[in-house]
Amino acid sequence: MAWNDPNWGKKNNSGGPPDLDELWRRFNERVSGLFGGKRRGPNLPSGGNTPVNRANGALLLIGIILVIWIGSGFYIVNPRESGVVLRFGKAAEITLPGPRWHLPYPIESVEIVDTAQVRVTEVGYRQNDKTKQQHEAAMLTKDKNIINVQFAVQYSVTDPKNFLFKNRVGEDAVYVRQVAESAMREVVGKTIVDDVLSKSTEVANQAGKLMQTMFDLYEVGVTVANVTINQVQPPEQVQDAFNDAIKADQDRERQKNEGEAYLKDIVPKAEGAKQRLLQEAEGYKQSLIARAEGDASRFKSLVGEYNKAPGVTRDRLYIDAMQQIYSSTTKVLVDQKGGNNLLYLPLDKLMQRVTEGQVAAPAKATGETPRPSEPESGRDALRNREGR
Repeated sequence: MAWNDPNWGKKNNSGGPPDLDELWRRFNERVSGLFGGKRRGPNLPSGGNTPVNRANGALLLIGIILVIWIGSGFYIVNPRESGVVLRFGKAAEITLPGPRWHLPYPIESVEIVDTAQVRVTEVGYRQNDKTKQQHEAAMLTKDKNIINVQFAVQYSVTDPKNFLFKNRVGEDAVYVRQVAESAMREVVGKTIVDDVLSKSTEVANQAGKLMQTMFDLYEVGVTVANVTINQVQPPEQVQDAFNDAIKADQDRERQKNEGEAYLKDIVPKAEGAKQRLLQEAEGYKQSLIARAEGDASRFKSLVGEYNKAPGVTRDRLYIDAMQQIYSSTTKVLVDQKGGNNLLYLPLDKLMQRVTEGQVAAPAKATGETPRPSEPESGRDALRNREGR
């Protein structure tokens, strides 16, 4: 309430708070006076609408707006992020994590890109709704078979500038999905269906390398971290036939492995038996040669003795032959002049043969063959006889 108000100093008849309209009017008058406007009232003091007041108010308003405009250029880049400063829409610089400032809009603006996040893009299916994307999963192999391949690509942003300005699709997941699908189709198209089903890891590695090559060629600023094939299966219409074929291939591989195992087991045994037979044959050959050489040498010596004493040599040879014959038989028939033949059983020879049989059994178990005692040679017998 002004000092020159007619009701100044008087109490409100109603005894309540001041009138709201009156308060609002006073507030408008004060604001208008602050910025050089006219104050309404019958007793307005002089100086309320001077040029100085209007200039001061304009400068104050401009200063407040300028401070707010400059303050809008401050921003913070988190440790996992990178900032790309745009000057009139063109990339000017890349800022590191921390508090930063750029010229306010519309001169410069900033785009924040998360470079540490590992992004995932699904091809052939969607993880959120678990629905199969048949137009993405269906692929043609080298042997002209259709197969459904569902895989996921994990990638991260390495160049924020290229990631923002050279991604022509707009959404990075769509762009990566298109490149990943194209690369996987190329790899599957160069591989037969059996290798795609059984060597999915190798197919995924080849597709990942091809994706990275394409991303580098397009300068997208993306690095492929991993490619995982979640499911590889033929179309549902021929699923049973493919299962039978896979089972037959598994049986063939199992039989092949069994055959190779048997081959590795039997070949060393056969080689060992061959070497043993060769050694036995060589030993038999050497024994025959030695025996033949010994017989030839003995015959030569007998020829010399025979030339010296033919009769004695013949008798001695006869006696030696009979001794050898009788030593190997268990019955002896003695012819007498009276006509009564006598059957003689040499018990000492029988006991000796039994003893030799018992000794020969352990020798046979150890692989040694006992050699019978050879009769005395004719030349030695002849010498003994001459010595008598």
